[in-house]
Amino acid sequence: MSRLTQRRREAGEEPLPDDVDREPPFLDLVRLEAQARAVLEPSVYDYYAGGAETETTLREAPEAWRSWRLRPRVLRGVDDVDLSTTLLGSPVATPVGVAPWAYQGMAHPEGELATARGAGATGSLMCVSTSANHTVEEVAAVEPESPKWYQLYRLHSPAHTAELARRAGEAGYRALVLTVDLPLLGRRRRDLVHDFALPADLRMANHPTAEDRPELSANASATWTFDDIGRYAELSGLPVVVKGVLRGDDAARCVQAGASAVWVSTHGGRQVDPAVASAHALPEVVTAVRGETAPDGSDVEVYADGGVRTGSDVLTALALGARAVFLGRPTTWGLATGGAAGVTRVLAGLSEELAHTMALCGLGALSEVTPDTVVRSG
Repeated sequence: MSRLTQRRREAGEEPLPDDVDREPPFLDLVRLEAQARAVLEPSVYDYYAGGAETETTLREAPEAWRSWRLRPRVLRGVDDVDLSTTLLGSPVATPVGVAPWAYQGMAHPEGELATARGAGATGSLMCVSTSANHTVEEVAAVEPESPKWYQLYRLHSPAHTAELARRAGEAGYRALVLTVDLPLLGRRRRDLVHDFALPADLRMANHPTAEDRPELSANASATWTFDDIGRYAELSGLPVVVKGVLRGDDAARCVQAGASAVWVSTHGGRQVDPAVASAHALPEVVTAVRGETAPDGSDVEVYADGGVRTGSDVLTALALGARAVFLGRPTTWGLATGGAAGVTRVLAGLSEELAHTMALCGLGALSEVTPDTVVRSG
């Protein structure tokens, strides 16, 4: 029984048709979002689904990936596709990972713990948010062999931020992801309408209060600088990924400052609006860091998120130079409707779509995906 059917029965509402729980034999993200909306409180759904200002960036993100067209190869004899790769040296089964998103306890009672299990079941990498409802260590302990990165905001005192970076390194995370596109919160109109606040029964597990840790609770500027890249790499002992980059010149400066990777992202359309879509910013960023080396001597990697909804979107991103893509809202809807299994279904479904599309394009492995796999439409 789905959470939607269970909720309707508990509320004494009319039963739905017998086939309401029957899932289609493919990943239908539109249907999944509708199911999630039905089980979430309106303010929670709008928190997850909404963007900033006029939501132009949010609306344009999926279609931006469709502004490219695939150029399939033929007569390649592809009957099996290998999606395995490495991200900053960590082996993963698929280039489709989980983006960091806050307050997962609003979507499901187990929150980030369920997401970690769902990602682990597919061999996907999970990036854990600073604004999680479970601690750094609690999430790291779930599927400990499954690679995880820790996303870091600079929201409190320097001592608090530094402590989180050190804890991430000690807990076994494989990288530190500095989110740099939030010097202040974007104007999210849906949240303003609802006067959104975290439900009283949930906690920001990694944010100390003045009562608990007075030495860490003093507010400071939330603005990162390029100098912080090397500093937090040293504090954590981890490679640093800089998330929220949309310009080639910024990407190059991040690498010069010690970043091992850059992540092209519009923060889900929740910050600057209207902003250039990730699909359109990605080629410039890839060009800017091509041939550059990370502190460990490896090639600098580039990742992307924002509006990725199909296997062909993933393949387009890979062809444009991304090493991996990350999902935010789709995994949210999976968590809300099915817990860990729902997250697994989204990640596995999109990975299956990617493998199918690659086979149709004559590509048997990610190493065979080249820039000439796509061409700009029109």
